[in-house]
Amino acid sequence: MTGPGVEDLLRELLPQVLGALVRRYGQFEGCEDAVQEAGLAASAQWPVEGVPGNPRGWLLTVAARRFVDEVRSESARRERESAVSAWETPAPVPDTDDTLLLLFLCCHPALTAASQTALTLRAVGGLTTAEIARAFLVPEATMAARISRAKQRIRAAGGSFPPPDGDSRLPVVLQVLYLIFNEGYTASSGSSLDRPDLAGEAIRLARLVHARLPSAGEVTGLLALMLLTHARRPARTTPGGDLVPLDRQDRAKWDRLLVEEGMALAKASLGAARLGPYQLQAAIAATHADAVTAEATNWRQVYALYLVLERIAPNPMVTLNRAVALAELSGPAAGLALLAELDGDERLAGHHRLASVRAHLLEKAGDTARAYDWYRRAARATASLAEQRYLESRASRLRDPSHFLSS
Repeated sequence: MTGPGVEDLLRELLPQVLGALVRRYGQFEGCEDAVQEAGLAASAQWPVEGVPGNPRGWLLTVAARRFVDEVRSESARRERESAVSAWETPAPVPDTDDTLLLLFLCCHPALTAASQTALTLRAVGGLTTAEIARAFLVPEATMAARISRAKQRIRAAGGSFPPPDGDSRLPVVLQVLYLIFNEGYTASSGSSLDRPDLAGEAIRLARLVHARLPSAGEVTGLLALMLLTHARRPARTTPGGDLVPLDRQDRAKWDRLLVEEGMALAKASLGAARLGPYQLQAAIAATHADAVTAEATNWRQVYALYLVLERIAPNPMVTLNRAVALAELSGPAAGLALLAELDGDERLAGHHRLASVRAHLLEKAGDTARAYDWYRRAARATASLAEQRYLESRASRLRDPSHFLSS
């Protein structure tokens, strides 16, 4: 098997092996280190010697031996030699896949959101520390320290799987997957608009959670939201990598299979007894996907859904999006009046999204001078080079009289 093929196989198997070791030994930090060493050994040997007949069993055996050797080598644990001796012959590989429990463990409430995300990508997503560091544009040493601290906190908190009925962690798990997807769909900084590897990994993990909890409305809603949003990716950029906003995208380029799957899931999620924010966001995404053209969008329905979303999960970003929908229904002046209510919200202070939406609505209202200024402010406020180029191009159009003739 080629190198990339081995990497794909390891990305699938390593979380399963880590789950098996944590279930057996109950020490996340040591098990995670041992599994990483087993993965390195496999990536070096398998391309040369071939993939073993039972690759999961091979990894579990190697990882278990590394873990036992490490435990036995620590002088402070010599008194545990009698217990360790029972671990020297690994038990048969369990048939169960503990990846979902591993995901819940990585979302331990003792960790910060940043640490939960990093640890999830490392232990469950199979990304290396260097890959995670690149995704969030921090030095590898910084990310390594963050992951190390996260593992230490889990060890201090017990380091074992949460109870099988650990539903209290489900909202945290969904939030972490949502953050990973958002960073993948629109990278917060860097030269590329998106990180499809992160978005794809978030979708894979969301599918895993949904397979185990198919009747959970918010799980279904989150997966639907991801699929419907990710379906737009082929139309989001020009061949040169420049951003194409939703209202200008060629919808024929949207991934129809993802759209169809997402629409079905969004509809199913609305049948739950209670509605949550992911179900409502999925319904909004489905409304956009249902429109053949941007002009055909049912903005009244979009606005109504944002109103409900704002009531059950108040958030300035929700209000911001409601202002866009309101402008489509009642004109840009109405949207701008709603935006004014957000000016005192510290959570959006200096955020490029508020500046860019204001610029867009000012442009629609014909106030090109102020729109130009706000596009420039928005461009300065984002660290994404793709978004900077788009916002600067919008500003430049307003200084070019010929754009009025072509509009």
